[in-house]
Amino acid sequence: MTKFDYFIVLADMRTGSNFLESNLNALDGVTCFGEAFNPAFVGYPQIDLPFAITLDQREAEPSILLDAIRNVAGLGGFRFFHDHDPRVLDFCLADTRCAKIILTRNPLDAYVSLKIARATGQWKLTNATHAKKHRITFDAAEFHDHLQATQDYQLMLLQRLQKSGQTGFYIGYDDLHDVDVLNGLAAFLDVPSRLTNLDKKLKKQNPEPVADKVANPDDMHEALRNLDRFDLGRTPDFEPRKGPGVPAFVAAAKTGLVYMPLRSGPDKAVTAWLKALDQADPVTGFTQKTLRNWQRDKPVFRRFAVLRHPVARAHVVFCDRILSSGPGSFPQLRDTLCKVHKLPIPAGLNSPDDYDDTAHAEAFYAFLQFLRNNLAGQTGIRVDASWASQQVILQGMAQVAVPDLIVREEDMATDLPALARQVGVLNAPDVPVIRHKYADRLAAIYDPLIEAAARDAYVRDYESFGFTSWR
Repeated sequence: MTKFDYFIVLADMRTGSNFLESNLNALDGVTCFGEAFNPAFVGYPQIDLPFAITLDQREAEPSILLDAIRNVAGLGGFRFFHDHDPRVLDFCLADTRCAKIILTRNPLDAYVSLKIARATGQWKLTNATHAKKHRITFDAAEFHDHLQATQDYQLMLLQRLQKSGQTGFYIGYDDLHDVDVLNGLAAFLDVPSRLTNLDKKLKKQNPEPVADKVANPDDMHEALRNLDRFDLGRTPDFEPRKGPGVPAFVAAAKTGLVYMPLRSGPDKAVTAWLKALDQADPVTGFTQKTLRNWQRDKPVFRRFAVLRHPVARAHVVFCDRILSSGPGSFPQLRDTLCKVHKLPIPAGLNSPDDYDDTAHAEAFYAFLQFLRNNLAGQTGIRVDASWASQQVILQGMAQVAVPDLIVREEDMATDLPALARQVGVLNAPDVPVIRHKYADRLAAIYDPLIEAAARDAYVRDYESFGFTSWR
């Protein structure tokens, strides 16, 4: 038995997929059925596949065509572009019996070729004398979008294969004319047939240098000069992903408002406001199912989250979780922070009130340095939700629910009543001001060193949400 039941060519327009298909079909026992899951046609424009499956039938149940391809004599497959049926892509990427052939091309060459094909209407060429020439206008913004989409698609394919423990056969456009590479692909597919020469019916359409195919080459060179090929400004992200955290959601008793807490935020103030809104205790203890049911029962609802400045949020965590000894504190973690990470916290300390501002500033600064290492995956301590990046928490929530509004703590007084009006409450109560117990201690110790340490720890939150200095 061969390793694979069928194959998928993961490509895109103007990457050489037609040429690759023609050579795959030249292998005995291999059949490629075109763009079988193109939204506009089945396989090829105006050419029927041998399965007598209509476009409507395929749209209603794509597995019918997929089963037909898997059950052909020999090894069947098809070409798949990023805008084809996503249901098929999800199934094929998860199926270890599906061989993945990943065809790539220089994004600039693909972009220029695509614009020429759209302008001339010539998508294939079998006779060079019929070639249509055209000089395209390079559009920097359009190319950037094309490049980003290409990179995102390729990264998605790579990560999906990595996470499922699979490997694909990567082949570049420039390798398509190498018989040995194509025979290597045949070996990957576990078919005995080999090519002795290439199928040369299809001709390269635009063999000229890319600059000769562009009407504004100077604009193109300038746009490409400004591209950062190595993404030098990228912030590495090693912070573990979080789940949606639905059990922590809080809903008004009657009004259609759901608060999605970002841990160590202004939960007390928001919960008190929700209680005052309906003169009743808010609803808590949601599961994903009960949240869906709650939303179905509301004619109109809104979900919201509240951002807290990273300096203030980290200080809340430090005081409530590390320095305090009451409910919700982490005494074992404090011991580890002192022993392993050398945080200067005096033995026997039970609250921030037990030492002076100078010592508190030193200890808080050291805690921020720990957070920097912890969020970067450089410690053996878990990233707790109480101090995880707010961006990461929101990404986790988005698996189940996306907030309609993300409010900043300092704007709650105006933004929350405005949100209440969207669900029919015209005279919402004022949002109570509930300051954290140790807010004054933070004001007393805050300085540029603490701000810089917080920026190092929460660089993504600062970048994503545009936080300025705390004071």
